[in-house]
Amino acid sequence: MQQLEHWDILLSNQVDKKAFIETILSGKSTGKLSAFNTKKGILFSDIAINKFIKKEYQYDTIEASAETIRKLSTFSSGERKKVFLKYCIKQQPSFIILDNPLDHLDFSSRKSITIALEELSKKIPLIQIVNRNSDLLSFIPKKSHVLNNSFVLEELKSIVKNPTVNFNGIPAAFEPIIFNDSVLIKMNKVCVSYQEKPVLKNIDWTIKKGDFWQLLGPNGSGKSTLLSLITGENAKGYGQEIYLFGKKKGSGESIWDIKKNIGYFSTAMTDLFQKRDTLEQMILSGFFDSIGLYTQPTHFQKKIVTQWLELIDMNHLKNSTFNQLSIGHQRLALIVRAVLKHPPLIILDEPVEGLDDENAALVTQLITLLSQKTEMAILYVSHRVEPNIKPNATYELTPKITGSIGKILN
Repeated sequence: MQQLEHWDILLSNQVDKKAFIETILSGKSTGKLSAFNTKKGILFSDIAINKFIKKEYQYDTIEASAETIRKLSTFSSGERKKVFLKYCIKQQPSFIILDNPLDHLDFSSRKSITIALEELSKKIPLIQIVNRNSDLLSFIPKKSHVLNNSFVLEELKSIVKNPTVNFNGIPAAFEPIIFNDSVLIKMNKVCVSYQEKPVLKNIDWTIKKGDFWQLLGPNGSGKSTLLSLITGENAKGYGQEIYLFGKKKGSGESIWDIKKNIGYFSTAMTDLFQKRDTLEQMILSGFFDSIGLYTQPTHFQKKIVTQWLELIDMNHLKNSTFNQLSIGHQRLALIVRAVLKHPPLIILDEPVEGLDDENAALVTQLITLLSQKTEMAILYVSHRVEPNIKPNATYELTPKITGSIGKILN
């Protein structure tokens, strides 16, 4: 029996991953991957899954999991990946490209997917593309590193996992948001259900000025629901004992009253900035809470942005188009935009997903600096354990039949 050829490829954030994958799928690879040029491949990725969900929604079809009579969007993140992987196998490809298959998954789901991939490797060639050294699969012997857009597979050498960065002091805020109360968020016995399905049960949680929290919980435990209660976007908060920045939910506050106190980052925000705005313009827009710069900034506002860019060693890129920067640079810039006005609370939703080890270290060290040098409370959401992230406490959601319960871990 002929041995199947598998590859485990570590990709730098400097590489155009979309073009690299397209080169393989279109049969235009050179060098070590040229053996796949005459074969039919299929892509397994979060982007492919999201496109499939849109397709099912647009045409009101059930295609990925017809046997369950459920659309792909109705599954949790972990189950969604398993279902889509089965769909990919049914297409009978000659090989499968796995693009960061473990991203956005809790520990249990990562373990389950890894076992499924090892079993799959006995039947079909796999090309795994990852950004983190820790995501390389032990059962794939051929490992390489792609460092630039030549797409050459180079020898995978030992990697410095935690490069240190000499960040200096945090720039002062321009017209800082003043909130004098020490308590920012307070929830008492908060419960949430959707169509009689319990999601959260008796949530008690208080976030104070200067706190550094990590929010943990397996996929489907209600983390996104809890965040939407904090940002005021979830109507389920009405009629419950939820206090947001000194006001009880439903006491006449506007969504703007809440949002002005929060700096928010999620990986999905990158897609909002698709215009030709420069890096400097994108960050400046944070002063005006706009997607794009439509107001003439002051000299002092520009000076503050320059200070931030110097802090993260990106001032030489300020006139570069934002959406053409590397993913690591984009991520740093979006976090800076979120904290520009020193809001009382910063929410960072999976800020290191999709980053390589070097850029992940940059982002986590910036977060640590913010926690040490400012009074902003930080709510950090991630499944990964990052060595540079040291929250003061953790709020963990544990799923139950009656809805996820919360527990504080110190």
